[in-house]
Amino acid sequence: MHAVCGSGKTEIVLKVIKYAIECGERVGFAIPRRDVVIELYSRFNEIFKKNKVIYICGGHTEETVGDLVVLTTHQLYRYDHYFDLLIADEIDAFPFNGNPVLESFFQRAIRGNYIMMSATPTENALKFHKESGGEVVELFSRYHMHPLPEPKIIVRKGIFIYVELLDVLRKFLKKTKPVFIFAPTIEMCESLFMFLRIFYKGGLCLHSKVEDRQEKLGKFKEGIYRYIVTTAILERGVTFPDLQVIIFKADHVLYTSHALIQISGRVGRKKDHPDGEVIFLINEENDQIKIAVDEIKRANKSLQNMLK
Repeated sequence: MHAVCGSGKTEIVLKVIKYAIECGERVGFAIPRRDVVIELYSRFNEIFKKNKVIYICGGHTEETVGDLVVLTTHQLYRYDHYFDLLIADEIDAFPFNGNPVLESFFQRAIRGNYIMMSATPTENALKFHKESGGEVVELFSRYHMHPLPEPKIIVRKGIFIYVELLDVLRKFLKKTKPVFIFAPTIEMCESLFMFLRIFYKGGLCLHSKVEDRQEKLGKFKEGIYRYIVTTAILERGVTFPDLQVIIFKADHVLYTSHALIQISGRVGRKKDHPDGEVIFLINEENDQIKIAVDEIKRANKSLQNMLK
């Protein structure tokens, strides 16, 4: 399933999960990242209250049998030809993408059918799936049928990129909009947060080395924090209403077009807040930025054609 960010991929597969469980089949839902596994487990536990839903990831591996197993792709090694239905989401994400060991874990764990999902699948993934006899379903619209927010590119050199960041953030905070500010590395994330906190209170720094991420995200959702400076750790699997996004130095070598599309996809996901702003703050435009913007515009054009 090749579907844009916010299309509701998880919701789309709920019926087939329900059907498989009712048929007494073993169902697995695999995600590369631990944080997303925990969040999905909470959602599935509420939806399938009459069934046994478990999750498996690093530090939580005691129980391995349930009606629905939500797990990281690393943990698939525990299951040999086990799942009658195995769903893999975010197949383009690190560390699953391009990892032959994790891909072999996935293939070996399948006993029956499987579904692979991504908003930004690689050409190799699409080619492999088609050559294996699979069907590729494309969905270029969000469930609320509003277009994807198209990034606004702002070019600033030297220290002026920091001045622009302060100005953009000020405007968002004045409108009481929650904001994610993405930085390409942990070091830059921390230094950027130390800079911003001088001017604006109510901020938070989150990256992979911060242990209590879920608790702090909960406080952000409650409005206790106004903005988060973060890394790619929050580029997937999180949804907040009325969120605005700034990608600081979006032209950094670490930002691929796939990453830029995923980060942009954090905005406008809710039906009550289908719009929002995505700002690319850069020193100069590059090919990855052009590809990302073109892909988002292509999806919106497909939606317009569908609605005609």
